[in-house]
Amino acid sequence: MTPFLDVAVVAAKAAAEDIMGYYRGDFEVEIKADQTPVTVADRRAEEIIRRTLLEAFPDHGFFGEESGKEQADAEYLWLVDPIDGTKSFVGGYGMFSTQIALMHRGELVLGVSSAPAAGELAQAARGAGAQLDGSPLRVRNVSALSDASISTGNLQSLAASDRWPNLGSVLARVNRTRGYGDYYHYHRLAAGQLDAVIESDVNILDIAALYVIVTESGGVFTDLQGQPVGLGTTSVLAATPGLHPLLLDMLNARPETT
Repeated sequence: MTPFLDVAVVAAKAAAEDIMGYYRGDFEVEIKADQTPVTVADRRAEEIIRRTLLEAFPDHGFFGEESGKEQADAEYLWLVDPIDGTKSFVGGYGMFSTQIALMHRGELVLGVSSAPAAGELAQAARGAGAQLDGSPLRVRNVSALSDASISTGNLQSLAASDRWPNLGSVLARVNRTRGYGDYYHYHRLAAGQLDAVIESDVNILDIAALYVIVTESGGVFTDLQGQPVGLGTTSVLAATPGLHPLLLDMLNARPETT
């Protein structure tokens, strides 16, 4: 897995250099059909990553946020979001990242999460552990809600569901709540600085690399129903091993029994 990870890190660093050349500069912003913004920096960064990966591994597939799928049925498939958090990038407040993951026959096996404005680069490969800027990552040993720090991200669909009161029951019992969002709370979870992340509205390109980083740090990472992460995943419950089953039961309890 090392050659794959090495090239992914090279691709992320090359993209970061280009992205930071645009950050807080003068550029046009387009609105895509899904009402999300895109910039020249998104497109250029994705092309840098695509070229770097496919020149090194021409038989691999590629699935990019801006360019779509190429050789999607290949044994190895790269999943790339060149700027996850484009609104933050456009707004100039730094909460954005580049996400690069590798899927092998449907299993996520590698992840690189680069946050150039913050100067953070996390990386992990299946069975080899995870690192943040060269230091090993490990989740905390927390199993009681009263000791837990929990961060939430996008929650629109959860807020519109009958499970919304369940989240309130969880947050009323924890030690601390935050709403960091994007890459940041996953890095903090993997580093043992946060104990759970809850999101109801994501796509696989947002979280694929972060899934590998968190699980290789000892965390448990599923969707909100406890299902494994895959190409169709749209929600996240990521937590320490001691908290995950408790949070899963509480979030999915029938409203009258919460």
